[in-house]
Amino acid sequence: MVYLTRRYRFSASHRLHSDSLTPEENARIYGKCNNPYGHGHNYVLHVTLAGPVDPATGMVFDLATLDRIVQKEALDRLDHTHLNLDVDIFQHVIPTTENLCLEIYKLLREKLAQAPQSGSARLKKVCLEETNSNYFEYEE
Repeated sequence: MVYLTRRYRFSASHRLHSDSLTPEENARIYGKCNNPYGHGHNYVLHVTLAGPVDPATGMVFDLATLDRIVQKEALDRLDHTHLNLDVDIFQHVIPTTENLCLEIYKLLREKLAQAPQSGSARLKKVCLEETNSNYFEYEE
């Protein structure tokens, strides 16, 4: 098994807020991230695929295909957005980086599996860096 990880970047803003909490609870739990106007991050996304090396190509997965799928399914939907306002799922789900990581995984999983170049490769995990101190990973 070989693991292929490709790194991408995008910027987005969000507000961490739960309507089921009081203003005081939101302020205590989310602190400055509860700013009513939101705040932004320059995210670094790591997409990892796992699979055998294809003897015909010498690769786990075609990089151009991977880039095209990640661009269309994740980056085009998320880059330069306000997650709470512009991304449907986050109008009902708190756009924490944990939830964002999970949603990116869901967006990519099926499309990568359907790619003709996928062979036996599969999406292994998605990692998302929010800051130099926060890094989240999701894998099934």
